[in-house]
Amino acid sequence: MGHVISISNQKGGVGKTTTAVNLSASLAAAKRSCLLIDCDPQGNATTGLGFNKSSLNKGVYDFMLDTVTWEEVITKTDLPHLQLIGATKNLVGAEVEMVSVENKEFRLRKGLSKLREKYDYIFLDCPPSLGFLTVNALAAADLVLVPLQCEYYALEGLSQLLNTLKAVKRKLNPTLRLAGILLTMYDKRNSLSQQVADEIRGHFKASVFKTVIPRNVRLSEAPSHGKPVLLYDIGCKGAQQYLALARELVEKGIE
Repeated sequence: MGHVISISNQKGGVGKTTTAVNLSASLAAAKRSCLLIDCDPQGNATTGLGFNKSSLNKGVYDFMLDTVTWEEVITKTDLPHLQLIGATKNLVGAEVEMVSVENKEFRLRKGLSKLREKYDYIFLDCPPSLGFLTVNALAAADLVLVPLQCEYYALEGLSQLLNTLKAVKRKLNPTLRLAGILLTMYDKRNSLSQQVADEIRGHFKASVFKTVIPRNVRLSEAPSHGKPVLLYDIGCKGAQQYLALARELVEKGIE
């Protein structure tokens, strides 16, 4: 049975979608079967894999409503071992549409019960909030991966996220665990990046991944070409670090 990993942080611009796309692609390149589910109405993971969300007829919204079979919503990508359930435009209204749905916090978990045995990894790319869609993802996940940027306000909001994880674990998902904190947007030329990294490692110790994701131009460019960075420029530092993160995840026993 595969691992369901939610990539979550209520702060925007910390590298959630970049990590969701490129970590799943890196594991797929290692011939691990992966499914990426875009739970963010912005649909950046969907476009980052080369799809236009307005052209998708069905997506995660329909999957959560249980009005489609999984075969109808899963899309193949350019990587043979990576598939996608994309975000369509109607995902924006999901919370309002499902306000009267019974057990609405478990809609995604219910859908995933049919898919867990088909994949080694299922990644959930969460929106930058702690709302309905993120709670659904956390209720469905085995593990949470938290991207954290190496900048001054990095720890701002992290305590709120960790409190939310505790609440979800207590009320909705008692087996939820922290996969780790991933340091992103690291700039070795900037002493502040190192200071923030040291502070986070000092506080969270083994919960922080050894692999660090740098600021990298090619990594930033890849989404505009609708490709994971390893298909855009596998030799760049960003691609190499996501491949290293995939190896570290496996070495941690998350395989």
